[in-house]
Amino acid sequence: MPALMYNITHIARCAAQYRSEEMTPFGLKACHASYLVTICRHPGITQDQLAKRIFINKSNVARQLVVLEENGFVERRPSPDDKRATLVYPTQKAMDILPEIHRIFHDWEAFVAQDLTEEERILAVKMLEKIHARS
Repeated sequence: MPALMYNITHIARCAAQYRSEEMTPFGLKACHASYLVTICRHPGITQDQLAKRIFINKSNVARQLVVLEENGFVERRPSPDDKRATLVYPTQKAMDILPEIHRIFHDWEAFVAQDLTEEERILAVKMLEKIHARS
């Protein structure tokens, strides 16, 4: 595996492990962070829109939403405009945990970037954004 992709993959896996450890007290897994952040930002998002925004296939989104709904973090409702679509809303429980999720993301980023100068951090973000735009 080329060095760039190896490092990106390694960092992503370590980030997921960190999120899992930090989110365990809330009964959540690492993957749930992106779901909850997106749903809280876009109440009433369809499951299909959610899948596209977080780059997860529809069947996995449906499975994880069942878990989040059973644990009281989201509500799913049929769309009044399109009977085939299901709208997803955050519950108050999700809104209450959102600051903790943001803290977890912030703490991880601070940890991995702690040896970078501000200039290096800005440059790294710009380069990753450029790579992300290509993907």
